[in-house]
Amino acid sequence: QVQLVESGGGLVQPGGSLRLSCVASGSIFSIQHMGWYRQAPGKQRELVAIIISGGSINYTDSVKGRFTISRDNAKNTVFLQMNSLKPEDTAVYYCNAVVRTYSTDWFDNYWGQGTQVTVSS
Repeated sequence: QVQLVESGGGLVQPGGSLRLSCVASGSIFSIQHMGWYRQAPGKQRELVAIIISGGSINYTDSVKGRFTISRDNAKNTVFLQMNSLKPEDTAVYYCNAVVRTYSTDWFDNYWGQGTQVTVSS
């Protein structure tokens, strides 16, 4: 099995910053991509940012210029630096990874438990 554990969420004022971290652990052979999704109350889960094996990065339009995703491949860790936070960014943020384990010849999709980010004055 593979586990993803997020950390770094909390309460911040508009215009503030937070840095989220996600560590993947378990019988990991390789990770094809890692990313961040978020879900606000009453809304569907949406993509925030993804960093793909090889370095390609995609952001949703609403966070471009404010959020930065990065990855430490050696530590199976992905980060999300969130600057200039807005109330609209309030959501539970979930880590996602596509992982191949030592016991399989294919990649599976895994999710973390989520970390709450609240932007409010």
